[in-house]
Amino acid sequence: MDTSELDYDLPSELIAQHPPERRDASRLLVYHRATGAVRHREFAGLPAELSGELAVVNDTRVVPARIRIEQPKGEVLLLEHEGDGQWLALARPTRRLKAGGRHGPVELLEHLGEGRWRVRLEGEPDGEAPLPPYITEPLADPARYQTVYADEAGSAAAPTAGLHFTAELLGRLDVERVTLHVGLDTFRPLATDTLEAHELHGERYAVRPEAWQRIAAADRVLAVGTTTVRVLETVASNRLLQGRTSLFVTPGFEFRRVDALLTNFHLPRSTLLALVMAFAGIEETRRLYRLAVDERYRFYSFGDAMLIL
Repeated sequence: MDTSELDYDLPSELIAQHPPERRDASRLLVYHRATGAVRHREFAGLPAELSGELAVVNDTRVVPARIRIEQPKGEVLLLEHEGDGQWLALARPTRRLKAGGRHGPVELLEHLGEGRWRVRLEGEPDGEAPLPPYITEPLADPARYQTVYADEAGSAAAPTAGLHFTAELLGRLDVERVTLHVGLDTFRPLATDTLEAHELHGERYAVRPEAWQRIAAADRVLAVGTTTVRVLETVASNRLLQGRTSLFVTPGFEFRRVDALLTNFHLPRSTLLALVMAFAGIEETRRLYRLAVDERYRFYSFGDAMLIL
């Protein structure tokens, strides 16, 4: 599949720069695959749109992973903890950085290519919330870039479909948890001409045995977010409850455990949009994104949501 097929036009004013005042006040586009029907709701109405699905969420917690450096002026973005104070990271400006260089609490150990570095961090991460570059306004409350059910720290980005939930709304659903620590694979844009040429480096996941028993036995499963989809479909395929997943879900993929998907609106030419196309269909996804633009939905991390049934 040519990556140009994942392009679409988006007015810049529809890129959400801040979260809504109330988490569940965001909008929700509801799409039924069987009929093609579409409804426009407020996210707080999610429970009324479901029919007994087990909602599975990704309970990873975002670390304060963006560390500013002064000489040369740039930043280090921590991606994954490897133990013993070592992290995989992105650093810029890479061409002006050298192995062995010390920048505040960060020591650059090895350049791994494509802007990726192995670094040593002194102490615990104590940087800024790793907001995506398309969010240019400051975040008044860093807690709004965490889900209300965030638990084990380890992510370089939030599983954004979960940002819409309040504790009260979550309490109205049947919920199970899995963990995938969001890293480079989730937010790295496609830089190849075809989807097949794009390489995933893998992200860590874990599922408790009792959680998988419930998930496997459920009549219907709602995956909250694309990262949750990758965990569920990885375990459904390999039966390993923890490890690394390099699963790349693209059109033509056969879903084994996900029956419904709750997701935000994603960037063009992204692996996340490819996953949505795999679940909803290529042409239907394009139609839904055009409709969302026409209806002035808010896009990306702090934007609105779509429920695909």
